[in-house]
Amino acid sequence: MNLGHRLPSFRTIFILSILLRVSLILYSEWHDKHSVVKYTDVDYRVFSDAAYFLLHPGPSNYAQGPLIRVIPEFRVSVGDPYTRETYCYTPLLASLLAPNIWLPAFGKCLFTACDIINGVLIYRLLLSNVLNEQGTKIKAEDKSPEQKKGSNRELKAQATFYSALHLLNPLVFSISTRGSSESVLSSLAMLTLYAALCSRWDAAAILLGLSTHWKIYPVIYGVACLGVIGGAERAQGWKGYMRALVNAKTLRFTMLSAGTFFVLGGACFAIWGYPFLYESYLYHVHRLDHRHNFSPYFYLTYLTYPLPGAAARQTDLWSRIVRSPLASFVLQMGLAVGTGLAFGRRMRDLPFAW
Repeated sequence: MNLGHRLPSFRTIFILSILLRVSLILYSEWHDKHSVVKYTDVDYRVFSDAAYFLLHPGPSNYAQGPLIRVIPEFRVSVGDPYTRETYCYTPLLASLLAPNIWLPAFGKCLFTACDIINGVLIYRLLLSNVLNEQGTKIKAEDKSPEQKKGSNRELKAQATFYSALHLLNPLVFSISTRGSSESVLSSLAMLTLYAALCSRWDAAAILLGLSTHWKIYPVIYGVACLGVIGGAERAQGWKGYMRALVNAKTLRFTMLSAGTFFVLGGACFAIWGYPFLYESYLYHVHRLDHRHNFSPYFYLTYLTYPLPGAAARQTDLWSRIVRSPLASFVLQMGLAVGTGLAFGRRMRDLPFAW
């Protein structure tokens, strides 16, 4: 695939993606003022309200954690973002969007910036790891200067093409400019992978802990890292493989990652108490998402979702198990852990294992 002479440079794609997103943010502000059907996602309003409640404590809006009971003075200075109904995220998100109170579009700009950072990380990872490992790495001893120049141009063109699939993807830029926070978690996960591929395992562990605090599911990415850290590629037999998974290096990675997760969670619990624990984590255990879920279980959930005012139907134990959110979770978690262990053995396979 000769793309070197047919594609614009990554710099051009980068600038175009910024202009596109800035234009959509400006348009969203105009559209929301002149249309009943809003461009901005309803969750963005939830984020903004949570940030307001966080910064404006009151008699019925204050943090309820153990630390507040020990130091009552904090009650008048720290509000509770969970006063806003349907806010089911870490308090860090509400804290991050505090400027929304004065600049309503701040959060969209932040999410868009993370979106663009993800595109840059994709480009850099493709150049430094993925495409090089697929046989496009330039070998100085086998190529003339002209051949090396052409190969380098082709490599950059391929990286530009693949990163443009993200940066110029309508689904991607519409989600971030509408005010979805998913790009923040994507940035944390991408930075974790980037640190891992650079063998900066302490940084990767801390970023993984932060990602898992933000939303619990990125914990699955840590499984693939263990085999790479412990050198599973060189392991002989299942005993050697187990030693590769459990050793000083992998324990350090695990402890750093888990420590980051528990320190952040402990700090949030100390300030905001059980509402933080329930809304950020426990609620999602029994949550039934019947509207926007890409799992094959979506349709079953949709068909069996209880209607308002309808009498509860009696079902047998097996039906309740199959319809439970935990059923799909166990299957997906088993698949994620299994593939992580199977393919997370070599550094060059880490992007695929993720």
